[in-house]
Amino acid sequence: MSVIVHRPAAPASALLVDIGNTTIGMASWYEGRIHPFRQLSLEELEQEPAWLSQAWNDLPEGSERFVVTSSVSPPRYDAFARLVARHCDETDPVLIGRDIEAPIRANVPAPDKVGTDRLCSAAAAHQVARGACVVASFGTALTIDLVSDDAVFMGGAILPGMATAARALHEHTALLPDVVVTRPGEPWGTSTVEAIRVGVFCGLVGALREITERYATRIGKWPMLILTGGDAPAIADMADFTDRVIPDLCLRGVALAFEKALHDAAPR
Repeated sequence: MSVIVHRPAAPASALLVDIGNTTIGMASWYEGRIHPFRQLSLEELEQEPAWLSQAWNDLPEGSERFVVTSSVSPPRYDAFARLVARHCDETDPVLIGRDIEAPIRANVPAPDKVGTDRLCSAAAAHQVARGACVVASFGTALTIDLVSDDAVFMGGAILPGMATAARALHEHTALLPDVVVTRPGEPWGTSTVEAIRVGVFCGLVGALREITERYATRIGKWPMLILTGGDAPAIADMADFTDRVIPDLCLRGVALAFEKALHDAAPR
């Protein structure tokens, strides 16, 4: 599967990219480390492509450069690949799941149908936990996934994310407004807007607790709970049973996939 069919003649470096439904996360990787990342929309990147060119040119001089991506949106990936071709020396991005393998094994009937963002985050979370863990990613959707002690993705749950849930209430009712959900100040709302805010926010905290408890019951112990995604810090502020918030978790997993591909390509 790997497009990296030989060990690079020079030290490798890469732009790591996580293409989500709403935002794109990017970071540079060289000398075995991830360097500070940035999150922006595809539209922002299209309006400011010089940032992409600069990030590419800032990779270490003399290194063999790659763009390594995880994507849950084929149309957004195609648009991003066109930007890369124009602004990164006509480079073809390396796509996890198509060109190189995901960084973790999945014990599910159709592993190729699992989003590579979930698999990358799961691999990176296990590296932190060094044992069983639950990974909750709060974005357009909320995914709550279980990783076993021996680093196997076991599956998980998918729910509407915070903004998606609020928008659905607005779009499928006659009178409910479109609400920007933030952490509520009181446990009950005294207006329609506040009631929606309480319901969506606390509902996600409750779902996180309930699903994690069910995983823990099945495996016989409480796993480390790691949160990521744009809404993760706000949720963790209320969910005192959270262990870690790691904003660049998926990009860490993209790095693991790339490092594995480089290792597998090395001569034995």
